[in-house]
Amino acid sequence: MPDRARRGDLLQQVMRIWLVGRPDTAIGAYWPIKGEFDPLPALHRWKEDGELLDEPQLRRIGLPVVDKVNQTLKFHAWFPGCPMEEDAFGIPKPKDTEVIVPTLLFVPCVGYSMGGFRLGYGGGFYDRTLAQLQPKPYTVGLGFAAGFLPDLEAETHDIALDAILNELGVAWPMGLGG
Repeated sequence: MPDRARRGDLLQQVMRIWLVGRPDTAIGAYWPIKGEFDPLPALHRWKEDGELLDEPQLRRIGLPVVDKVNQTLKFHAWFPGCPMEEDAFGIPKPKDTEVIVPTLLFVPCVGYSMGGFRLGYGGGFYDRTLAQLQPKPYTVGLGFAAGFLPDLEAETHDIALDAILNELGVAWPMGLGG
């Protein structure tokens, strides 16, 4: 996408607006790889906004760490400047921070379709994690409008997301807020 930076800025704005008024205090996200949208600036701003509002509960952001035994994800606290290390896939992860349980989880979408189904890189980590994570967080896919795949068919193990955001606004569910 030749205008990726502009589209990324627009999606940052969509995220920030979408987050206004949400009750969540623990949000899981991801470290962007291979051209994925970077949610961390908007989430850092969300965290700072909560501190400015002097909310009683600290807002927390978690990034995924692979549980090698179960091939699922756990979310460890992240903040700008926290110690990081690479996981087995070469993706940065928080080093020696506590595990948090997100009530809202942002998931990267290489592609997506109506029904809340997403296309990732095929590892199945998010589907396995969502199948066992209790309580189940509200799940929101993040991708670009160009990633809409009308013919994408869900497989039996795919778990639908609750919402999908792109740089144009809420892509799923159509016409409904999250």
